[in-house]
Amino acid sequence: MSVPSELNDPGPVAPDTSDWTWVLTRRCPDCGFDPKEISPLAFTEIVRDDKQRYAAVLGRAGVRGRPSAGVWSPLEYCCHVRDVCDVMRERLEQILAARGGAPVRFANWDQDAAAVDGAYWQSDPETVRYELEAAFEAAADAFDRPDGDQWSWTGLRGDGAEFTARTLGLYFIHDLTHHLWDVQG
Repeated sequence: MSVPSELNDPGPVAPDTSDWTWVLTRRCPDCGFDPKEISPLAFTEIVRDDKQRYAAVLGRAGVRGRPSAGVWSPLEYCCHVRDVCDVMRERLEQILAARGGAPVRFANWDQDAAAVDGAYWQSDPETVRYELEAAFEAAADAFDRPDGDQWSWTGLRGDGAEFTARTLGLYFIHDLTHHLWDVQG
């Protein structure tokens, strides 16, 4: 029995080695995200709105097709943002659990390895839709919890970049916004 061609490994994508923390202080020229325009009070609403937009992307014809060699397909981007929702929710939960004490250290997450290990390209769009919607809801619920000075509590990424609960939320919202731009969602 042969494997359908769309399930054959399309090969690696170009790794993203950029330090995207600059989006916390200035507008992204690609997707238009501007951190100065977003309040933490809007995080939950944005996440829930984006959930619907990503679910619509998964319903498109040709969702498995890569736009060019080395660039994720819309399906692969949806798998990535599903995982981003989980990673950012977990990091926020760590910050809140520390109750404003010493900054927590986040476990490293290699998004490129996650894509390969998870065989994003081979995923079933309907399964991903279900998982994505659940991950978005859990993230929205998590970002609805902090208030007051909790937004200033901190955590550290493996490379030493410091995030407050607020800047973690902004970084997360940019990722969702930017990848919607990537998939023309």
